[in-house]
Amino acid sequence: MNQVIETILQHRSIRRFEDRPLTDEQIRTIVECAQAASTSSYVQAYSIIGVKDPEKKRKLAELAGNQSYVEHNGHFFVFCADFHRHELIGELEGKDVLPSLESTEKFMVALIDTALAAQNAAIAAESMGLGICYIGGLRNNLPEVCALLNVPKRVIPLFGLAVGYPAQTPDQKPRLPFEHVYHEDEYNQDRARFLEQLQRYNETVSAYYEQRTNGRRRDTWTGQMADMLSRQVRMYMKEFVEGKGFNLR
Repeated sequence: MNQVIETILQHRSIRRFEDRPLTDEQIRTIVECAQAASTSSYVQAYSIIGVKDPEKKRKLAELAGNQSYVEHNGHFFVFCADFHRHELIGELEGKDVLPSLESTEKFMVALIDTALAAQNAAIAAESMGLGICYIGGLRNNLPEVCALLNVPKRVIPLFGLAVGYPAQTPDQKPRLPFEHVYHEDEYNQDRARFLEQLQRYNETVSAYYEQRTNGRRRDTWTGQMADMLSRQVRMYMKEFVEGKGFNLR
């Protein structure tokens, strides 16, 4: 156990922040930590848009499903998969890079690079005593988000990261059991064992909600997941991604 591990294990999403902006130094530190993340073959297939303009934050909050903490925070970062610069590199170096940039493999590289950078940023922010909340709701209305942020082709805003000084200390949600997530040497496909683990996890999650809400909720994790996955949302994504020049081959 050390301070880094303690910071990681204390993570919880913060959805209410003090009215206190981050300093430019804090913003730079968070971005530089994001850039220190591993990147596939040195590709660095991401960009980060920091949003300070109050009206743009208000509009992003609306586009993300009226989430107030998108508007009210210390700073709002938008993490984007980005091959715009790599298309320019092809022109600069006189190479045909488009078949590669449009491949499913490079689409995966951009997603992974962006996620790794974002998680570095999140841990850096939390180590500074700040709170964070990932905002996937930006993908509810990506065409409008792209227009608002003036995003070019081959750039996709994947999610936001609200960062600021916490104005709440929510309980941590219990994660799946270690033995359900970690497999040794091969994927354990024992159906009965999986179902038993899920049932035990349901009991843990249900007890968490019951305690948190004084008995008003007793949700199970599998119930939440089944309800969520049975609804078709953001079904425009394949067409949108392809229109941005990703995942075409």
